[in-house]
Amino acid sequence: MKYVLVTGGVVSGLGKGVTASSIGLLLKSCGLRVTSIKIDPYLNTDAGTMSPFEHGEVFVLDDGGEVDLDLGNYERFLDITLTRENNITTGKIYQSIIDKERKGDYLGKTVQVVPHITDEIQEWIERAAMIPVDGKEGPADVCVIELGGTIGDIESMPFIEALGQFSYRVGTGNFCLVHVSLVPVLSVVGEQKTKPTQHSVRGLRGLGLTPNILACRSTKALDDNVKEKLSQFCHVPAENIVTLYDVPNIWHIPLLLRDQKAHEAILKGLNLLGIAREPDLTEWTARTKNYDMLHDPVKIAMVGKYVGLTDSYLSVLKALLHASVHHRKKLVVEWVEASHLEDITAEEDPNTFKAAWNHLKGADGILVPGGFGDRGVQGKILAAKYARESNVPFLGICLGMQIAVIEYARSVLGLHNANSIEFDPKTSNPCVIFMPEGSKTHMGGTMRLGTRRTYLKVPDCKSAKLYGDATFVDERHRHRYEVNPDMISELEAAGMSFVGRDESGRRMEIVELPSHPFFIGVQFHPEFKSRTGKPSALFSGLIAASCGELDELLNKSSHVSKVVGSGISNGKATYNGHQNGSYFNALNGSLNGVCVNGNGVHH
Repeated sequence: MKYVLVTGGVVSGLGKGVTASSIGLLLKSCGLRVTSIKIDPYLNTDAGTMSPFEHGEVFVLDDGGEVDLDLGNYERFLDITLTRENNITTGKIYQSIIDKERKGDYLGKTVQVVPHITDEIQEWIERAAMIPVDGKEGPADVCVIELGGTIGDIESMPFIEALGQFSYRVGTGNFCLVHVSLVPVLSVVGEQKTKPTQHSVRGLRGLGLTPNILACRSTKALDDNVKEKLSQFCHVPAENIVTLYDVPNIWHIPLLLRDQKAHEAILKGLNLLGIAREPDLTEWTARTKNYDMLHDPVKIAMVGKYVGLTDSYLSVLKALLHASVHHRKKLVVEWVEASHLEDITAEEDPNTFKAAWNHLKGADGILVPGGFGDRGVQGKILAAKYARESNVPFLGICLGMQIAVIEYARSVLGLHNANSIEFDPKTSNPCVIFMPEGSKTHMGGTMRLGTRRTYLKVPDCKSAKLYGDATFVDERHRHRYEVNPDMISELEAAGMSFVGRDESGRRMEIVELPSHPFFIGVQFHPEFKSRTGKPSALFSGLIAASCGELDELLNKSSHVSKVVGSGISNGKATYNGHQNGSYFNALNGSLNGVCVNGNGVHH
């Protein structure tokens, strides 16, 4: 096994995750099998209990692991399926050590950071690196490891020590360190400053790790004299110093690395030059160029409660981008704070209220993503009502599906106090209830998590057609509340159709309004399986409906190859989370290059 370690210096947020993903893609394009590990130095055992404002979205894996959003980047770039073992946290390491100590595994020895913690980290890395993640048997050729945080952080010190020991143990030719650093340009003098990177590398070397490659973030390509200076002071060959300068979207990053021969430096450091082929990024290059040329907009209103930090909805945005690029549309996201749609905002801040409604009404389609807590719920209900009554394409995910059911019960059934017991435990008309198997005392890892099967009960519904007439689909879940099965007959009698259910038939997974052009709610999170070249079926449906191409998409979908991963059931297709890549051809997304609020600003 060969290892590539990606670290970061100077400041956080330089793009270590994108760099690690791009390195993995580049190595994969050279014919190597690649896996990934993300190390997060926080004490939480996983990302499940952290606020999206604190750490961005919680990415959910097939096995139910709640992990850092960077693992979503790895999966999308590399088209792999990771496990919870591929995300290492300080909490997991210490919990494992304490469990062993309580069982007496250390035979009375004093348990210390060195060697016990550091040994546990190394053993975890080796164990996780051996797990097949690409559907093939046996381990990968290269494991790309990203160390979260910034060099010098107190919490990452045990990992730095462990990785220093690890590089020595696996030996030269099996370990390559890529250090991502910042080369700022001060506006006063206008020149690229190397001192921050010098100090960062000096700190890294002082901790026992020597970088083989420097990946320098800057606004423009590094000048030759700057490279020479960095080479002299950081003890890195000039040809091993690459610039990750600002680009229109992150799909350019693998191309930047290839053009600067980063793969040759990595392959040389790993003794793989004679084994790997030249990188083939023909398809990736074509997609990147196509995306840069998009100009016809499709405007989607994102109605949420975490819009202050767009990373809270990263996978949703990327899934939207995959679908919009497939339909050759430029995605424009209208961020709508859900609470701004409510009457209380109209009283306290009429201008904000008016602006929110203008954004909502000016959109081609509306998406209500998942979330927790009661803030902004009424605004989401109003957004669903507007979409239903105005025939605007609507997609509700998790909580978005639940509020669509609540709105329908209130407006159509006349149950004005209908609610979720999450928001009103004493409601007399509980449309959404707590799952029977859920825990009310513990938060972490107690939801319905990971890939679960949904059976499509209505063959000619829009969802089934979008999924290629599949009889069932496997999608990832993350919820602890569900639609009340005792109210289904009443809701369906009033025109709502629950077209997808679990194996028991009592857990509602997909709801549609047959009389509406496109109104779909799902209990699962289809965004987590959207991939490069394989956009999520439901997101493709939303984008198609929003730009007037739904009928064409539904007709084509029925002719798509219907066997995707899971095999055949009852002579019809099964579905494993995304459309077959032979038909759908989209890009891995990012916020870069996505217009927001329709003002032409690029992020």
